[in-house]
Amino acid sequence: MNTHNLCCIGHITLDKIVTPKRTLHMPGGTSFYFAHGMSNLDTSDFLLVTALAASEMDAVEEIRRKGIDVKVLPSAHSVYFENTYGENQDNRTQRVLAKADPFTIEGLQDVDARIFHLGSLLADDFSLDVIKYLSTKGMLSVDAQGYLREVRGEKVFAVDWPEKEEALKYIHILKANEHETEVLTGCKDPREAALKLANWGVKEVLLTLGSMGSVIYADGEFHEIPAYPPTEIVDATGCGDTYMAGYLYMRNKGASYKEAGCFAAAMCTIKLEASGPFGGTEKDVWDIIAAS
Repeated sequence: MNTHNLCCIGHITLDKIVTPKRTLHMPGGTSFYFAHGMSNLDTSDFLLVTALAASEMDAVEEIRRKGIDVKVLPSAHSVYFENTYGENQDNRTQRVLAKADPFTIEGLQDVDARIFHLGSLLADDFSLDVIKYLSTKGMLSVDAQGYLREVRGEKVFAVDWPEKEEALKYIHILKANEHETEVLTGCKDPREAALKLANWGVKEVLLTLGSMGSVIYADGEFHEIPAYPPTEIVDATGCGDTYMAGYLYMRNKGASYKEAGCFAAAMCTIKLEASGPFGGTEKDVWDIIAAS
């Protein structure tokens, strides 16, 4: 059985993106933005695992045409998000118009990787049992956002993660923004929140702070990561997923926390400047870092 270096697991969604300038309909979700980001980097051993309705398979075929290996699990429906942004792209309101089936141990038994990234979109995407199971196969990276989203009707509400202290024992890398970390820890200060998450078992805590950059806490040290200013802010959807693609890509290559964080942040800058997923090159990313 082939063991990949890096595997992202998450739903490809239907996204309706509403900004002050335009309204777009396009595929989305962690897995979509992560896979497209990886397709533009120098990687040959990445696997995407997703679940979506058969009617949405065009999005999968597009990713496969970019050279990405994709395993598709069946689902009665695809996740359907409506994301609305104001002038400040750090602020977003959401509605969920449909949900997909959750990922299961049975569906992931033949998936092996050195690093797994779970792109949770909604609280029931990945159960605690799935987290425990995948942690026996490889290093586990998790985006906290989905665990803190509860759907009532069509509206998304911020909630705490009831099983967090048990789950975080199995999670090596956790990514969350400043709002999510406050929900998780009760701490308004990002550094205090990072320390609390580390005490719960997380080895690498990645706190993204929007236009204020990001903070990484690992091995007892904080690393301040800048936000490289974009020439124009067009669309922030998928920035966190792009950040994680860049970070895990570099960490897999042996980069330091700081170097991986800066690479991830520069990828986000390029992503912000256009609608849709990251479309730059690795050289473009290094050019932004070199120019700062």
